[in-house]
Amino acid sequence: MSELLEDSPGTVSFPTSFLWGGATASYQIEGAVTEGGRGRSIWDTFSHTPGRTVDGDTGDQAIDHYHRYRDDVALMSSLGLNAYRFSIAWPRIQPDGSGPAMQAGLDFYSRLVDELLAYEIEPWVTLYHWDLPQALEDAGGWPNRETAYRFADYAVLVHRALGDRVKNWTTLNEPFCSSLIGYAAGGHAPGRTEPAAALRATHHLLLGHGLAAQAIRAADPTLDIGITLNLYAVDPASDDPADIDAARRVDGLQNRIFLDPVLLGHYPHDVLEDIEHLGGLGEVRDGDLAVINTPLDFLGVNYYTRHVITGAETSAVGPEASVADEASPWVGSEHVRGVFRGLPRTEMDWEVDPDGLHEVLTRLRDEYPPVPLLITENGAAFPDQVSEDGEVHDPDRVAYLDAHLRACHRAIEDGVPLRGYFVWSVFDNFEWACGYARRFGIVHVDYDTQQRTPKDSAGFYSRVLRTGALPDVSQPDMPKPDSMPG
Repeated sequence: MSELLEDSPGTVSFPTSFLWGGATASYQIEGAVTEGGRGRSIWDTFSHTPGRTVDGDTGDQAIDHYHRYRDDVALMSSLGLNAYRFSIAWPRIQPDGSGPAMQAGLDFYSRLVDELLAYEIEPWVTLYHWDLPQALEDAGGWPNRETAYRFADYAVLVHRALGDRVKNWTTLNEPFCSSLIGYAAGGHAPGRTEPAAALRATHHLLLGHGLAAQAIRAADPTLDIGITLNLYAVDPASDDPADIDAARRVDGLQNRIFLDPVLLGHYPHDVLEDIEHLGGLGEVRDGDLAVINTPLDFLGVNYYTRHVITGAETSAVGPEASVADEASPWVGSEHVRGVFRGLPRTEMDWEVDPDGLHEVLTRLRDEYPPVPLLITENGAAFPDQVSEDGEVHDPDRVAYLDAHLRACHRAIEDGVPLRGYFVWSVFDNFEWACGYARRFGIVHVDYDTQQRTPKDSAGFYSRVLRTGALPDVSQPDMPKPDSMPG
């Protein structure tokens, strides 16, 4: 994919106020799953269930960030990050998902925040990145309305401990994954394949978002509160009515079922009709949508690829099409296939399409009320290895980041209120059901020794952070920072 750089224009500069950061998630990096009274999460259960993850990998140790956070923060500082997006492990705060907070858990995150601030790195807290306490799942999980209220209670506890130093708060990361992949497709924890339950989970996750946002804002109206959604450009594979309708349904369940209630205060009517035979979203009570529509200070956008969709029932769309099975996350969308178009792909088998990022951003500008936007995740997995010279050369990732950052710059030029970018991810880590078989980090981690080795992409990103500009890649010269630890 290095060819993506060949057609790139010369140097482009970002606004001086643009936020440059990196992102991680608690279960993917922390390890120490039994320390400090931490309870069991659905990802502990899922990853320890045979057949759920590649090679049976778990997050028991991950990259041991719980013990190595000081060195990790120093490394982030050497890269020049001015913001770090991390998530709180709910079972570290409330082992059973309710009741008083565990002081040891709060203390860990307090130390992390203090360390970040000492290096002048702005902490961005995500309250939920998928590690639901197992006790709450045993009580019904997100399909149970009570979980939304427990989430709001938990948010208050975390805010009380960190709100004096943390200004930016994200309630949920990618509720699409928590609901439709976790409860319909079964590919993420808790691994259920119950479409009706997944739809109820969708509503309750969004309700939990609104309740938590209101509770935090009531405690301190000066804080900035948002939500992060994984959004995709969605196109029909052809002008065939079947393809057009299939793309509409996928767009509805991937994008609009989350965007519309959060930003417009209602669910999309066509989607409600599509899922009516499954019981819809369950019980949506009076006032729920007003809570979900609580005003945002920012919207986080996670972007990785584009969906090109066909509704064809046969393989006539070609051997490159991936077929949705009975456990598709796009519940109620039979005969939906995603079509590959011959573009370069990452190790996740996702096509590289930076134009799709520009399309997502301009769609938000055109179709929804104005709200500041941040790219809260963007990155790619490639088969990185430490070379004989002790370095990790990842030109494909450098090309990926360069192309997507140029798409961000174009969006800003086109009037999109894009305020910042967080690369996914700072470190190689436990990549959910893929275990340790996929590497997204700009810093390589040897999982046996826990040695951190910044990749060439770290040097590229560091240069961008320090200059606020993308270099003229016709003459690439992207050395690592002299002070970067190995």
